[in-house]
Amino acid sequence: MQTNVTFVMKKYSVVLALFFAMQGFSQNQFEVIKEGNNKILKGIITREDISADSSFTWYKQNLAGYTPNASAVNAFKEKGTDLQVIAFGGTWCSDTQIILPKFFSIIDASAFPVSNVTLIGVDRNKKTIGHLAEALHVLNVPTFIILKNGVEVGRVVEYGKTGQWDKELGDIINSVK
Repeated sequence: MQTNVTFVMKKYSVVLALFFAMQGFSQNQFEVIKEGNNKILKGIITREDISADSSFTWYKQNLAGYTPNASAVNAFKEKGTDLQVIAFGGTWCSDTQIILPKFFSIIDASAFPVSNVTLIGVDRNKKTIGHLAEALHVLNVPTFIILKNGVEVGRVVEYGKTGQWDKELGDIINSVK
């Protein structure tokens, strides 16, 4: 069993090292896929790539009336600086369209360093550049993976297990020692 755990940790470390190295190579780290009137961003993207694009009106619309979950905000404030978040989402996906703007609202309210968040766009097959989704076993979007020192400490997939994805994020962060 120890060998399996060591192998998985090394695999994650190698994947993450490659992943973060990719971030430094180029300005545009994603591709744009057009499907009729839909625009899909695939690869490493930023909040600005979505919020500033007139194709993604859902971003501002889905912020309206949302009050960030207090326990999640407090968790990110208190323990966040030691953590990284990898968020996988699909600009085509209704769950991503609803949850992602609210996630960034929590990030803003907590003053969590945006540099500790990496947003990765996937296509309809949940594939991305560099096979990152496959390497991190992302099957549904959005998926938020919380890492400490490059090791996954928890994840929330879509609306989570309870339907309170934001509270579950806070619970994961609060459980980190």
